[in-house]
Amino acid sequence: MNPRPSIAFAKFAAPQAAASRKGTVFVLSADNGGLSDAARAYDPGKTLDRAFPIAEFTGKLAGIVEILAPETTSLDRLVAIGAGKVAGLDEYAWLKLGGTIAASLRKATDVAVVLDLAGASPDGKDAANLAAGILLRSYSFDKYKTRKDKDDGQGGGQANGKPDPKKPVKVTIHTADPAGAKKAFADAEAVIDGVLLARDLVNEPANVLGPVEFAARAKELEALGVNVEILTEKEMKKLGMGSLLGVAQGSPRGARMAVMQWNGGKPKDRPVAFVGKGVTFDTGGNSIKPASGMEDMKGDMGGAAAVTGLMHALAARKAKANVVGIIGLVENAVDGHAQRPGDIVTSMSGQTIEVLNTDAEGRLVLADALWYCNDRFQPKFMVNLATLTGAIMVALGLHYAGLFSNDDELAQRLTAAGQSTQERLWRMPLGAEYDKLIDSKNADMKNIGGRYGGAIIAAQFLQRFVKDTPWAHLDIAGTAMGSPLNEINQSWGSGFGVRLLDRLVRDHYES
Repeated sequence: MNPRPSIAFAKFAAPQAAASRKGTVFVLSADNGGLSDAARAYDPGKTLDRAFPIAEFTGKLAGIVEILAPETTSLDRLVAIGAGKVAGLDEYAWLKLGGTIAASLRKATDVAVVLDLAGASPDGKDAANLAAGILLRSYSFDKYKTRKDKDDGQGGGQANGKPDPKKPVKVTIHTADPAGAKKAFADAEAVIDGVLLARDLVNEPANVLGPVEFAARAKELEALGVNVEILTEKEMKKLGMGSLLGVAQGSPRGARMAVMQWNGGKPKDRPVAFVGKGVTFDTGGNSIKPASGMEDMKGDMGGAAAVTGLMHALAARKAKANVVGIIGLVENAVDGHAQRPGDIVTSMSGQTIEVLNTDAEGRLVLADALWYCNDRFQPKFMVNLATLTGAIMVALGLHYAGLFSNDDELAQRLTAAGQSTQERLWRMPLGAEYDKLIDSKNADMKNIGGRYGGAIIAAQFLQRFVKDTPWAHLDIAGTAMGSPLNEINQSWGSGFGVRLLDRLVRDHYES
């Protein structure tokens, strides 16, 4: 993988020092095309003033004008980035600006960003979000590539326009409040590290990351102060988790459940809980998937990845909350021991399930994980995340995750967190009419309910395992893997859910 950019913060350089600087400098321009005095100090020859009208640059968000070896300076490159309307510079806009800068680094190793705008005064938090955007966009998953193309025609000797992998980029952000920026960035970086962890987990191939290996990665969170227990098949069998274990019985790799606890709140406060589907590879079982696209099923543990990344983020920033994260880890494989359509299993709740389709397996894993979480921890609420259905992508495409909930307040808070982070959710219905569709003539329920409303039926199934606890189900099938690329993510695995749920906890559940 490319080395991670190093981020530092400093005060604005004096005009004399700015004029003599070397390397690459990024300056910002609002939508009126104007530059601040701090930015102009790096362009004494007013090269950008001449270039803007020629390039039809208006300061639109993420617009770029680049000058190579600008006259009257010692710089290699001077790059102006459009910041758009000053009134629209919210958290996500600063992330996008950071991502735009990261995408324009090329082979630079010494970079300065002048965080100043005519008509605005970016603060330390803005600087931290800009830096976070740089880190998010700089992520790539190429650890298994043993050969790097020296020249692909995009950037003169660098692979895909990215920095030289042997030389980490040093980025210094010049701001009015470097001390405040440094403090805010320590908090933001903890969350970004959680996102990048989730991306790594989703991107790993299934031969490297099975249930046992995933559990070991969760166990590493103990270094941050997270209490991690790993339940084996023997322990889950003793607890009666026939629903989860039925999915795993066709694989020789075994099943695990990781139980992660972060106790940063008051000792007597009930925890909040997050539960993730962790199917490390999904063949569909005996209801086997088509071969085309099956390789993507290494990402069918995106929910578990998000929960693991969230627990990393909360622990790393020392969140003042008691939080439980539970992930059910299985491989849905095909062999002579695999579950058959028509099998009936008994869940930990005691409810029986007729498995009519072994490719509707994620809900079987979550059924036992949700029941175990509720029974043991009695949380204030539970949120589960799962790459659960293709049906949610038919309904919402790839830009929103589906939100199902039995609690209006929790749903509203999740929706608001999604708007703030731009990890957006759209609430979908639940209802008795849909619930009837999973009644079975042979067991308490069946795991599918017909051709229509597949995402809703999956949610109705899960609701039977949460009792009266406030609960939300996030179907992230379209957003956790293979989602549209954007200014802050160029990775197949997006890490969707980490920033969203960190914001939920931060805004409402920290003491």
